Amino acid sequence: MAEGVVSLLIDKLISLLSREATLLQDIHEEVADIKDELESIQSFLKDADARAAAEEDISEGVKTWVKQVREVAFRIDVFMDEYLLHVAQHHYPHPRQGFSSFLQKSARLITMLIPHHEIAVKVQKIKSLLQKIKERSEKYGFQSTGLGSSSSARNVRWHDPRKDSLYLDDRDVVGIESPRDELIGWLVEGQSHRTVVSVVGMGGLGKTTLVKKVYDHQMVRGYFDCHAWIPVSQSYNIEDLLRSIIKQFCNSRKEPPLLGIDVMEEESLVKKLRDYLWQKRYVVVFDDVWKIDFWEGIKHALLDSHMGGRILITTRNREVASFCKKSSPVHVYELQALPFNKAWELFRKRAFQFDFGGQCPQALKNLSIDIVKKCEGLPLAIVAIGGLLSTKDKTIIEWKNLHDSLGFQFGRNPHLAGVNKILSLSYEDLPYNLKSCFLYLGMYPEDYLINSARLIRQWIAEGFVKEIEGKTLEQVSREYLIELIHRNLVQVSKADFDGKVRQCRLHDLLREISLQKMKDLSFCYNFSKHESSFEGLTRRMSVDGVSYAVLKGFEDTHIHSLLLFNLDELPKFYMNTFCANFKLLKVMDFEDAPLDCIPEDVGNLFHLRYLSLRNTKVKMLPKSIGKLQNLETLDLKQSLVFDIPVEINMLHKLRHLIAYHCNKQIDFSLAYQTGVKIQKGVGCLKYLQKLCVVELNHGGVDLIEELGKLRQLRKLGIKNLSKETMKALCASIEKMNHLQSLDIASIREDEIIDLQSISSPPQCLQRLYIIGRLEKLPDWIPKLQHLAKLAICWSRLNEDPLEVIQNLPSLWKLTIAYQAYNGEQLHFKVGGFPKLKELRLDYLNAVHSLLIDEEALPLLEDLFIGLSPLLKEVPSGIQHLRNLKVLRIVGLPKELEESLDPEQGSHYWIVEHVPAIFLQHKVRTGICGYDTHILRSKHLTLSRVQTTMCQLE
Repeated sequence: MAEGVVSLLIDKLISLLSREATLLQDIHEEVADIKDELESIQSFLKDADARAAAEEDISEGVKTWVKQVREVAFRIDVFMDEYLLHVAQHHYPHPRQGFSSFLQKSARLITMLIPHHEIAVKVQKIKSLLQKIKERSEKYGFQSTGLGSSSSARNVRWHDPRKDSLYLDDRDVVGIESPRDELIGWLVEGQSHRTVVSVVGMGGLGKTTLVKKVYDHQMVRGYFDCHAWIPVSQSYNIEDLLRSIIKQFCNSRKEPPLLGIDVMEEESLVKKLRDYLWQKRYVVVFDDVWKIDFWEGIKHALLDSHMGGRILITTRNREVASFCKKSSPVHVYELQALPFNKAWELFRKRAFQFDFGGQCPQALKNLSIDIVKKCEGLPLAIVAIGGLLSTKDKTIIEWKNLHDSLGFQFGRNPHLAGVNKILSLSYEDLPYNLKSCFLYLGMYPEDYLINSARLIRQWIAEGFVKEIEGKTLEQVSREYLIELIHRNLVQVSKADFDGKVRQCRLHDLLREISLQKMKDLSFCYNFSKHESSFEGLTRRMSVDGVSYAVLKGFEDTHIHSLLLFNLDELPKFYMNTFCANFKLLKVMDFEDAPLDCIPEDVGNLFHLRYLSLRNTKVKMLPKSIGKLQNLETLDLKQSLVFDIPVEINMLHKLRHLIAYHCNKQIDFSLAYQTGVKIQKGVGCLKYLQKLCVVELNHGGVDLIEELGKLRQLRKLGIKNLSKETMKALCASIEKMNHLQSLDIASIREDEIIDLQSISSPPQCLQRLYIIGRLEKLPDWIPKLQHLAKLAICWSRLNEDPLEVIQNLPSLWKLTIAYQAYNGEQLHFKVGGFPKLKELRLDYLNAVHSLLIDEEALPLLEDLFIGLSPLLKEVPSGIQHLRNLKVLRIVGLPKELEESLDPEQGSHYWIVEHVPAIFLQHKVRTGICGYDTHILRSKHLTLSRVQTTMCQLE
């Protein structure tokens, strides 16, 4: 990925040349020359990367050349950052002066900051190095290519273990019976239209093995007139594929090959194949499809004569399957990892196939279990590691050696080379900016659940995300994440019911791949507790569990991204020199760090774009924060910061200001969450997209009117709203055309929130939380076609809110809680809430009964009923909720809980279809102060657990 390193640097230089031309006035021409030289080298690097990806024999000279390119790119990157920093540090603008004035003065005085000859010497040295590198590229015979990724059609000399799957005996395969039978059903049953069946999953999951067993099954063989199995892979020729299909179809019918097809061109081959398939029922497998538009080149050749033709595709990319939907019905089978019991069975078969009767000796069991868990159900890895261990002595020492060095073994051991290669193919197929995004996930610790919003903001700060007209950088970066997920390189850990990814992670073995690549490319250094020092070139550092004794000796002025995890201490005297030691930082993530203050000179970090103090003990921000002219994200969530200094209003590039604290030691109330106090002048933050939570009792009407100037806001959280500020707030909200999320809380429970005067609400609104008293629900709520989440708390409504909101077309989450309704009955009527998947009804002291009609709430999956003391019966109608997966009931009277007993309860029949039922009781103060019991269900093993389960906020 040397080409990727250079490409990112070129993007950076182009941006500097176009946007910061004034800053570069003195060296603008030299920077443009460097950019041109890098572009001329870039195309040769693509060829070098392609050779490396294909694992051709590469001479030491070529390896040295690629290394030199990376090193000079590193030097250029550092030089540009240092140059811009010097300009900024010596001419920081006065708060009353604009930044443009600062740039103009800086440009005129630049020669006074750094002697001109020093700049010239550095620039000329870089240009000279680039010229020599370019000359050497010709010596090694690189081709100037336009390839977009590192994959290409080359003779790859390695054993592909997937070929073994074509010849496996049924006894050697585990866990495929259910998916095999489902796929066979899709092939031999259903409509007569030509249909595509796509098996999707990450590399090494067993897609080829499964589909081969389906393809060879006697039911499939007997049902179809002709059959073809076509390996596709990353590089293919469409004419060769068509010829192969024709030949295999003929062979399957024991017919001679069609004459002349070896010299036919594509159009003739398509016609010949269509003619051949007339009135025939066929099945063709395309194994290992990579290109999303593969179907476009093949769809016309495979005739739909309504005879039940079937096309079976294996792919790592979900988008391949989606593309086919344009012209054919499509079934998608998402192949899952093996459950542990099946993974363990497969491991035993491989590791002990000739020893101990196929059983694992007790002495090796714990180590073996850990090794299998590391594979996370990936059959390819289990088979390879099991095969490797079958060649070893069955001793604890041998097993422990492999266990402790598994990551290293994947990169070096010939037994595991095929696994490493297959997993790496998905990475090599990525465009360079997505390669960087993927590698960035490797900076997080093993098994870490990565907040997707945190991740995409860091990608943006790094410059990985390309601008696309009509989209925000956040939208583009979320598309990047979805693409990595669709390519099965990233796993979803937590998602909303609407599919929005909240948390993600890397499979352990893909993380090993990312660590190898990061090390090879000097992309990042992961500094762990097992190490005491670091030497080398890198611009990113991930520090995990390192002691302060080690950390205090580390400083690197070249680092521009620093992520900290699992640290014991960060003393104030260490932080006093922190900014001087890491003066080029772009990303500074202190989330969860033992930190209670940040340095006064943090404003000297001119390049800083991302600063997170989330979940730290920091109480104050220094005034120098206003010097961070490039800051895009300031995350203060769960810190102790309350006062935001007025200097924040100088951060004109700020996109996200997240600042609130939830006290989980108290019960949910208006006091549960505290926001921050901001100053007048915030209206100048024109790029701000997220602002939460602002306490409106500081600043008054003037501050609220300024909020109306923030036209790019997507999310706004405000609290301590009073009747004096209501009208101004409504006027400001009307101006926020892009607003998607709005949280409003009043200053007191009895303070009426009047939002009726909003005549034109933001049409993009997807989330609306209203915490406070309402005389009635605003008339405009039913008009919100995109509203997905709605919460009303302490509203004390006299009219049934369900009548107003039951027809919202996009609503999937609804919370009515904390005396939100004064009525005695809530009635969910036929046809109401067609998309609702999550419903929470809690602390409704006046409600006596809850009725659910048949055909109401047809998609509901999660129902929470809590602490409504007058509710004496199990809600009538739960038995109609056939999609309900989770039922949580809090604070039931004893007689009602007894009525749900699986053995003798009179009302158990109402809930017996629900897979998971939780009964919770309040045992202490705080939102997590609940004791939870799992009710026995016919879908659950008998279980009674004592645990603490936090209620939803």
